[in-house]
Amino acid sequence: MATKPRKAAGKPRAAKKTSARRAAKTRSAPARAASPQKLFDLSMGGLGQTLERLNLSGVAGTIAEGRRKDLAALIAANKKSYEGLQSVVARQTAMLKGAVSEWQSIAQGMSQGGGVQGLGQMDEVAKNAFKLALENIRELGELAARSQAEAFEIVRKRIMENVNEVSALLRQGR
Repeated sequence: MATKPRKAAGKPRAAKKTSARRAAKTRSAPARAASPQKLFDLSMGGLGQTLERLNLSGVAGTIAEGRRKDLAALIAANKKSYEGLQSVVARQTAMLKGAVSEWQSIAQGMSQGGGVQGLGQMDEVAKNAFKLALENIRELGELAARSQAEAFEIVRKRIMENVNEVSALLRQGR
């Protein structure tokens, strides 16, 4: 039974130690809070001094003008892409019409000509059609790539203008 009173006696001691720790934490909390506040004040003071050194007159107008130019460049790039897509579709339509008319003329020739001669002609036509299809695919690919390259060039130029504008603003601020 001697062990039971020891456990009971041990609990009040632990409670006293815990309350002492809590009291120490509450006393040191304001001291710890002052340190981050001082750091914040120092960093904001430095930021304020840096902003004062920068010449920000006309910056809002410059930013607005830059965004207007960005929008104009995107519109021009989209217009180029759209025009390129239109030319690809127009060329595909012309290619399809040409192929249909060629097949119609071959079909008419076969019905008038006869069996064996028509089969030989059909073989030649199929070879030519395959070569033409490959050339058309290449042409359409080049046409699409050219229009996309033109659109990309517009955007690339505007990005370079942005970089130069920011560089100039940073130089003015020094």
